[in-house]
Amino acid sequence: MATIKLIKWAEKNPKNLFLIDGMGAILSAFLLGIVFVHWQRFFGIPVASLYFLAGFPILFFVFDLYSFLQKPESIISNLRFIGAMNLFYCILSIGVGLSHLQDIRVLGWIYLIIEIFVVATLALYELKIAKNLKLKSGLPIPD
Repeated sequence: MATIKLIKWAEKNPKNLFLIDGMGAILSAFLLGIVFVHWQRFFGIPVASLYFLAGFPILFFVFDLYSFLQKPESIISNLRFIGAMNLFYCILSIGVGLSHLQDIRVLGWIYLIIEIFVVATLALYELKIAKNLKLKSGLPIPD
């Protein structure tokens, strides 16, 4: 029930998804690029990998801000793009985690798992909203 309400709210205010995504991206970049670098010994993720992962949310924030300021005509394609990029980021995070399997500590895994879950959930909502908006517009949906 809450999921349906959230989807309906997002369909009425799709630009707000860019704000939500952007705030989450800034939080991820801050945690990965500053907090976890400072406390690296507790998380076990190598500093170079933290900076690497932190770069993506910074780019996503810039795109989210750009998308929020764009005309409504670009909302569907921008939601599809950021949704796909967020899923790519999840896969990339899994790859980074697996490549440092021996180094990452429990706190590092907890963070990665929570972040992947949150980002993937948001990405799926973004893709769902983009699809629903496209259906309502009457435009054909490419495969």
